[in-house]
Amino acid sequence: MLTICFICLWVSMILILIASIFKAFEHGTTNLRKLHQIPCYKCDFFTNDYRLKCTVHPVKACTEEATNCFDFEPRTKTININHCPWWKLWKFK
Repeated sequence: MLTICFICLWVSMILILIASIFKAFEHGTTNLRKLHQIPCYKCDFFTNDYRLKCTVHPVKACTEEATNCFDFEPRTKTININHCPWWKLWKFK
């Protein structure tokens, strides 16, 4: 009788563990989808500098508040040469 109780307890703990892992994965994918909606890196005002990310809304830049930014302008230049990392300046063949 005691072994049946331990087996039931062990199975229930495993099921709870699997359910919590599934719930954490689902929460993570939901968060990731929300973060991919942020259009800052495609905006012309985005500076690609950690000190000043956006020249128009520096506080809201790269946060969930920037999802529906009214000042969004599609990027016209392909690279910001002032803040470009050195390894992107060289062209490898």
